[in-house]
This record gives sequence, structure tokens and C-alpha cells, in this order.
Amino acid sequence: MIAAGTPAFRRLTLAMLFAGFSTFSLLYSVQPLLPVFATEFALDAETASLAVSLATGPLAIGILFAGALSDRIGRRPMMVWAMFLAGLFTLLAAALPGWGALLACRLVTGVALAGVPAVAMAYVSEEVDAASVGRAMGLYIGGSAIGGMAGRLGVSLLTAWMDWRVALAAVGVAGLAMAEAFRRLAPPSRGFVASRPGMAAFLAGARSLLADRALPWLYLEAFVLMGVFVTVYNYAGFRLLAPPYALDHAEVGAIFLLYLTGSWSSAWFGTLAGRRGRRVIFWLPCLLLLAGVALTALSPLPLVIAGIAAVTIGFFGAHSIASAWVGRRAEANRGQGAALYLFFYYLGSSVLGSAGGVAWTHGGWHGVALLCGALTLVAVGVALHLRRVPPLASAEAPAPRPLGSD
Repeated sequence: MIAAGTPAFRRLTLAMLFAGFSTFSLLYSVQPLLPVFATEFALDAETASLAVSLATGPLAIGILFAGALSDRIGRRPMMVWAMFLAGLFTLLAAALPGWGALLACRLVTGVALAGVPAVAMAYVSEEVDAASVGRAMGLYIGGSAIGGMAGRLGVSLLTAWMDWRVALAAVGVAGLAMAEAFRRLAPPSRGFVASRPGMAAFLAGARSLLADRALPWLYLEAFVLMGVFVTVYNYAGFRLLAPPYALDHAEVGAIFLLYLTGSWSSAWFGTLAGRRGRRVIFWLPCLLLLAGVALTALSPLPLVIAGIAAVTIGFFGAHSIASAWVGRRAEANRGQGAALYLFFYYLGSSVLGSAGGVAWTHGGWHGVALLCGALTLVAVGVALHLRRVPPLASAEAPAPRPLGSD
């Protein structure tokens, strides 16, 4: 097993940083373009949001199959092919004309990208020793934050200065570069054992995972947390481009610099949870997320920006803890356990992200904040419930561990 501080660990975490960067930049680079699409193609907000939802929805479904396929062909090869194909289809989305062609390319991009997040947690859990998993996953999620920021910010700036098609093409080229960097850096799998599970084994594995005392709650957390996060960022641009703020695209794009706080948050909360215990810490970033949603409902621009920052910090902190927790709880079936977590994670992005468009159309930002606040209250309640779930006996067997270290 790879331990923190070794050259192999540094190569693996750098490769995972590139994987997270590529996934989130390719998946969400169109998010700041939603108001542009609404204007250019004469769409309402919820229809424009399909550029995001039609990638994350198929991604959620594809994850279920990608996890099983990776059990046969390996984690690393799956991730390499997924990253290259997603970059290619993003280039096609920039080149082909029409709203329908754009949505088709986004759908296929989502399917291709399923091979990265579905496998990343299993790859890290199989190759890295238990004490270092939280740190490695924190850095992967930190790469997601940086990629999400860079993709959105870069697209916003290039759209303001040039054209949205040029901006999207640049993201596709960057995605191909990240794919090549991952291929060169990621260590070969040593903890992976190939298997060919059939449908009966798949269903048995799902029943086992859903019977766990913590995993179904963590899946619910994934759904609501990601739904809140995507909804805030999906419609913040519509709000800030309109009066009384009337910011331009470059200024709205600068909001995505707040993703740097998410990069820090994922690593910090992941390390803190590893020391103090996941169930002891988990409710704190969820509560911070709730406070951030409340701040965005206020009118002064500095408070709105502070609220988006708190949402970002809270979300990435909670996701870092939850994703590592799933990897520990699903010991006997990590691939499928990770796939189910990410199925609900991206399903929340797709379903609740579009629901946020309905809230925006009918209630403005107060409607969005009310929806997100209600969802975050669910997340806080689940986090408090998980404090009472005991750790796995197998997680405590090798040596005394902090409460919640599974």
C-alpha cells in the first residue's frame, strides 16, 4: 500500500489532482454560460440549465456501469480513456452548431466522464493505506475545486473577451492535456484484483451496501449537498448579471475564484476528520453550508459573495469527509459503493439543479435560497444522525482508532 510522504504517494496525488481538475472543468465549464445560452438560443433559465443537467444526469447513470466495468478492466485504464474522450467531446460541443447539437455533445461528455469519479475513490482506497486515504481523497477533491474554478473562470473571461465557442474549445484542449498528464503520472494498480460480477452479484452487492447503517444516509447527503451547491452556482450568474448588480461576464466569472476556498476546505476538513473522527466533524461543514445559503438571501453584494464563499467551503468540506467515509464503510465492495455514492451525487446535480431553475423563474433568488435552505437542513439533520452510527468493527480491529474513523 502507498503511504503518505513516499514518491509514489506524491505521484498518485498529483495524478488525482489532474483527474479532479479535468472532471470538474469539463463538466461544469458551461455553468457561467447559462445566461449566454438563454440569450443566444432564446431560452428560459431552466431550459438553459439543461447544458449542465444533461451532462450530470447521464453521468450519474453511467457511474453505475463504469464501476462494474472497472472491476473487469482496471481502475487506471478506465480513468485514462474517460478523460481523453471527455476532452474530445467538449471540443465537438464548441464546434458543432445549434442548441440540439450542444446538448447532444454534453450528454455524451457526461457519459464519458462517468469513468473518472466512479473509479477515483476505489482506485485511491485500493492503492493507499488507510491512514492516508482521507488526505489523498482531499487532494483529489481539491483538484476538483481548482478545475471547477479554472474552467468556469476561464470560460467567463474568454467569453467576455472573445466568444463562448472559443472558450469551450480551450477547456476541451486543457482536458486533453490533463488526460495525458494523468496517464504519465498515475502509478499502476497493485491492489486491484479483476473480477467479472454478474447481475446477481451486482444486486447482492447493492442490497449489502443499502443495508449498512451509514451508507444510505451518506448517499442521501451526496444528493442534497451537491444539489444545493450546483443550484447556487447555476443561478448566481443570472442574479448578478441583472440589476441592481449588473455585473459583466468577467466580473461574474471572478466569483469562481471562491473555488480556491473549496480546495483548501476539502484538504483541511479531510485531515481534521481523519484526526478527530468523521462523525464528530461532519455536521460542521453542513452547518457552514446552511449559513452560506442564508447569507446569499441578503441584498448587499459583499454579503452575497461571502455567502457563496461559505457555501463553497461547506460543500467541499462535507464532500471530502463523506467520500472518504464511503470508501471505508464499503470495504467489501468499494467500486460499487463509490458508484452508488456518486450516482446520488450527480443525480442531485441534475435533478435539483434543474429544480432550482423553476425556483428562480417563479420566486427569484429568494425562491432559490428557500429551496437550498430546506435541502441543507436535511443535510444537517442527516449529519447529526450519523453521529450515532457506530464504526465498523473491522475498522477498529488493527489498532485503536478515533471515533468515526471508518
